[in-house]
Amino acid sequence: MVNQTTLEKKRDLDKTDCNIIKLLQKDGRISNTMIAKKLGISEATARTRLNRLTREGFIQIVAVSNPLKIGYPLSGVIRINVDIKKIDRVTEALDKIKEIWFIVHSTGSSDIYTEFIASSLEALDELIYQKINMIDGVIRTDASLILKYIKRRYDWGTGNLPLS
Repeated sequence: MVNQTTLEKKRDLDKTDCNIIKLLQKDGRISNTMIAKKLGISEATARTRLNRLTREGFIQIVAVSNPLKIGYPLSGVIRINVDIKKIDRVTEALDKIKEIWFIVHSTGSSDIYTEFIASSLEALDELIYQKINMIDGVIRTDASLILKYIKRRYDWGTGNLPLS
């Protein structure tokens, strides 16, 4: 679980850093040699910058699995209201539930926002009523199933939100 108590100061990324990130957002398996070739820099420069971007937390390179292909046809969101004095304990308990892959404290009508995957309606019922609602401090849950993904992208830095 990420604990962000203060906002990190944005470090200025130069054009080369931004272009490396953009290439990786399109293809996370692109080689340092190919990055260098596409950007007109040396392979050593590409490798050094990629290592720094990773080490300093600007990027994280992971495989994103397709839940449908691995047996989880249901996905959705669960908004959770909690006893605010117990919010940290609730999020720690939620973090241990394997079907929940995203957890944030949120503003608005709920205190915690989660995203989940489930293998069946029975599994979803168990997730909500026997796992989440049994956590000390949970007051109310409100779940919604995702019917269709309209936009699910990981290259936001190459689109509307500029990196530099």
